[in-house]
Amino acid sequence: MIPLPPLAPPAVLVEEALACDAAFFPTTEEYVDLVHALKADGFEMCVDVCGVDYLEHFDRALPEGVTPTRFEVVANFLSLSKRERVRVRVQAGNESPRVDTLFHVYPGTEAPEREAFDLFGILFDGHPDLTRILMPEDWEGHPLRKDYGVGHVPIQFKEAPGPR
Repeated sequence: MIPLPPLAPPAVLVEEALACDAAFFPTTEEYVDLVHALKADGFEMCVDVCGVDYLEHFDRALPEGVTPTRFEVVANFLSLSKRERVRVRVQAGNESPRVDTLFHVYPGTEAPEREAFDLFGILFDGHPDLTRILMPEDWEGHPLRKDYGVGHVPIQFKEAPGPR
Protein backbone atom coordinates (compact mmCIF):
# COMPACT_ATOMS: atom_id res chain seq x y z
CA MET A 1 0.00 0.00 0.00
CA ILE A 2 1.13 3.53 -0.84
CA PRO A 3 0.96 6.09 1.99
CA LEU A 4 -1.71 8.74 1.61
CA PRO A 5 -0.90 12.41 1.32
CA PRO A 6 -0.84 13.99 4.80
CA LEU A 7 -4.26 15.70 4.48
CA ALA A 8 -6.13 12.91 2.66
CA PRO A 9 -9.25 11.43 4.24
CA PRO A 10 -8.17 8.30 6.15
CA ALA A 11 -10.78 5.98 4.55
CA VAL A 12 -9.60 6.48 0.94
CA LEU A 13 -8.39 3.22 -0.59
CA VAL A 14 -5.02 3.28 -2.33
CA GLU A 15 -3.13 0.73 -4.41
CA GLU A 16 -0.13 0.55 -6.69
CA ALA A 17 -0.94 1.18 -10.34
CA LEU A 18 0.54 0.95 -13.80
CA ALA A 19 2.05 4.13 -15.30
CA CYS A 20 1.69 6.09 -12.06
CA ASP A 21 2.92 5.98 -8.48
CA ALA A 22 -0.48 5.26 -6.90
CA ALA A 23 -4.16 4.96 -7.64
CA PHE A 24 -6.70 6.37 -5.19
CA PHE A 25 -10.30 5.15 -4.95
CA PRO A 26 -12.31 7.74 -2.99
CA THR A 27 -16.07 7.76 -2.64
CA THR A 28 -17.92 10.62 -4.31
CA GLU A 29 -18.03 12.33 -0.90
CA GLU A 30 -14.24 12.00 -0.40
CA TYR A 31 -13.32 12.97 -3.97
CA VAL A 32 -12.82 16.75 -3.67
CA ASP A 33 -11.21 16.48 -0.20
CA LEU A 34 -8.67 14.03 -1.61
CA VAL A 35 -7.93 16.32 -4.55
CA HIS A 36 -7.42 19.27 -2.15
CA ALA A 37 -5.01 17.05 -0.18
CA LEU A 38 -3.10 16.10 -3.32
CA LYS A 39 -2.74 19.76 -4.29
CA ALA A 40 -1.53 20.64 -0.78
CA ASP A 41 0.93 17.75 -1.00
CA GLY A 42 2.61 19.22 -4.09
CA PHE A 43 0.62 17.92 -7.05
CA GLU A 44 0.68 21.13 -9.05
CA MET A 45 -1.07 19.87 -12.15
CA CYS A 46 -4.29 18.04 -12.98
CA VAL A 47 -3.29 16.46 -16.26
CA ASP A 48 -6.63 14.98 -17.27
CA VAL A 49 -10.18 14.23 -16.19
CA CYS A 50 -12.11 11.67 -18.20
CA GLY A 51 -15.09 9.37 -18.02
CA VAL A 52 -15.23 5.61 -18.47
CA ASP A 53 -18.28 3.45 -19.19
CA TYR A 54 -17.93 -0.06 -17.78
CA LEU A 55 -21.33 -1.24 -19.01
CA GLU A 56 -20.22 -4.85 -19.48
CA HIS A 57 -17.31 -4.92 -17.01
CA PHE A 58 -18.77 -4.76 -13.51
CA ASP A 59 -16.35 -7.58 -12.64
CA ARG A 60 -13.26 -5.43 -13.25
CA ALA A 61 -10.44 -5.51 -10.71
CA LEU A 62 -11.00 -2.98 -7.93
CA PRO A 63 -9.65 -2.88 -4.40
CA GLU A 64 -11.72 -4.60 -1.74
CA GLY A 65 -14.30 -2.18 -0.40
CA VAL A 66 -14.90 -0.35 -3.68
CA THR A 67 -18.35 -1.03 -5.11
CA PRO A 68 -18.18 -0.86 -8.92
CA THR A 69 -20.62 1.32 -10.81
CA ARG A 70 -21.16 1.61 -14.52
CA PHE A 71 -19.48 5.01 -14.83
CA GLU A 72 -16.18 6.07 -13.40
CA VAL A 73 -14.39 9.41 -13.43
CA VAL A 74 -10.60 9.16 -13.67
CA ALA A 75 -8.37 12.14 -12.86
CA ASN A 76 -4.59 12.14 -13.26
CA PHE A 77 -2.33 14.42 -11.21
CA LEU A 78 1.33 15.30 -11.63
CA SER A 79 3.89 16.69 -9.24
CA LEU A 80 6.76 18.11 -11.25
CA SER A 81 8.71 19.01 -8.10
CA LYS A 82 8.46 15.48 -6.66
CA ARG A 83 8.46 13.65 -10.01
CA GLU A 84 5.35 11.71 -9.09
CA ARG A 85 2.12 10.90 -10.87
CA VAL A 86 -1.09 9.65 -9.23
CA ARG A 87 -4.49 8.61 -10.50
CA VAL A 88 -7.83 9.11 -8.77
CA ARG A 89 -10.69 6.80 -9.77
CA VAL A 90 -14.12 7.61 -8.39
CA GLN A 91 -17.25 5.52 -9.01
CA ALA A 92 -19.73 8.04 -10.46
CA GLY A 93 -22.94 5.98 -10.49
CA ASN A 94 -25.06 3.96 -12.87
CA GLU A 95 -28.00 5.67 -14.58
CA SER A 96 -27.37 9.31 -13.61
CA PRO A 97 -23.61 9.52 -12.99
CA ARG A 98 -22.41 12.58 -11.09
CA VAL A 99 -19.47 13.84 -9.06
CA ASP A 100 -18.39 17.26 -7.83
CA THR A 101 -16.37 19.46 -10.15
CA LEU A 102 -12.65 19.99 -9.63
CA PHE A 103 -12.82 23.40 -11.30
CA HIS A 104 -12.51 25.28 -8.00
CA VAL A 105 -9.33 23.34 -7.12
CA TYR A 106 -7.78 23.09 -10.61
CA PRO A 107 -9.39 25.66 -12.99
CA GLY A 108 -7.98 23.85 -16.04
CA THR A 109 -10.40 20.98 -15.52
CA GLU A 110 -13.33 22.90 -16.98
CA ALA A 111 -12.87 21.61 -20.54
CA PRO A 112 -12.21 17.91 -19.79
CA GLU A 113 -15.19 17.82 -17.44
CA ARG A 114 -17.37 19.32 -20.19
CA GLU A 115 -16.07 16.65 -22.56
CA ALA A 116 -16.96 13.85 -20.10
CA PHE A 117 -20.41 15.42 -19.71
CA ASP A 118 -20.90 15.76 -23.47
CA LEU A 119 -19.73 12.29 -24.46
CA PHE A 120 -20.72 10.20 -21.40
CA GLY A 121 -23.45 12.24 -19.70
CA ILE A 122 -21.54 12.50 -16.41
CA LEU A 123 -22.73 15.51 -14.41
CA PHE A 124 -20.21 17.63 -12.51
CA ASP A 125 -21.94 19.41 -9.64
CA GLY A 126 -20.79 23.01 -9.24
CA HIS A 127 -19.27 23.28 -12.72
CA PRO A 128 -19.45 26.89 -14.01
CA ASP A 129 -20.54 26.04 -17.59
CA LEU A 130 -21.61 22.41 -18.02
CA THR A 131 -22.63 22.59 -21.68
CA ARG A 132 -21.72 20.55 -24.72
CA ILE A 133 -18.22 21.10 -26.03
CA LEU A 134 -17.84 18.66 -28.95
CA MET A 135 -21.34 17.74 -30.08
CA PRO A 136 -23.96 20.21 -31.38
CA GLU A 137 -26.27 21.62 -28.70
CA ASP A 138 -29.28 19.83 -30.21
CA TRP A 139 -27.55 16.41 -30.26
CA GLU A 140 -29.50 13.73 -28.43
CA GLY A 141 -27.64 11.30 -26.21
CA HIS A 142 -24.00 10.78 -25.31
CA PRO A 143 -22.03 9.02 -28.06
CA LEU A 144 -19.33 7.33 -25.95
CA ARG A 145 -21.82 5.43 -23.81
CA LYS A 146 -21.57 1.72 -24.58
CA ASP A 147 -25.33 1.45 -25.13
CA TYR A 148 -25.49 4.42 -27.52
CA GLY A 149 -26.92 3.26 -30.84
CA VAL A 150 -24.53 3.31 -33.74
CA GLY A 151 -26.17 5.49 -36.34
CA HIS A 152 -25.32 6.49 -39.84
CA VAL A 153 -24.34 10.04 -40.62
CA PRO A 154 -23.85 10.56 -44.35
CA ILE A 155 -20.46 11.94 -45.23
CA GLN A 156 -20.10 14.06 -48.32
CA PHE A 157 -16.65 13.95 -49.91
CA LYS A 158 -15.25 16.38 -52.40
CA GLU A 159 -14.82 14.97 -55.83
CA ALA A 160 -11.43 13.36 -55.98
CA PRO A 161 -9.67 12.03 -59.02
CA GLY A 162 -9.96 8.26 -59.35
CA PRO A 163 -7.08 5.82 -59.66
CA ARG A 164 -4.91 6.25 -62.72
